[in-house]
Amino acid sequence: MIIRIGVGEAGKEIQLEMAEDTELSVLKSQIDNALEASSGTLWLTDKDGREVGVPASRITFIDIGSQSAPKIGFGA
Repeated sequence: MIIRIGVGEAGKEIQLEMAEDTELSVLKSQIDNALEASSGTLWLTDKDGREVGVPASRITFIDIGSQSAPKIGFGA
């Protein structure tokens, strides 16, 4: 699953590819908890083990991509 995070006053968004066993409900609650504590930091770990911290007060949007494989070819 791909997650894109917009950060205020930054020209690029942060994009992470999460591990396949990442549970959507757990991920959403982790995001909600960080946003509720506006002075907190949202910490996420991608599929390669890289940890990324984003100040919750600077997050402008979060886009969670689908867990299904992308369609390729003319039938997409």
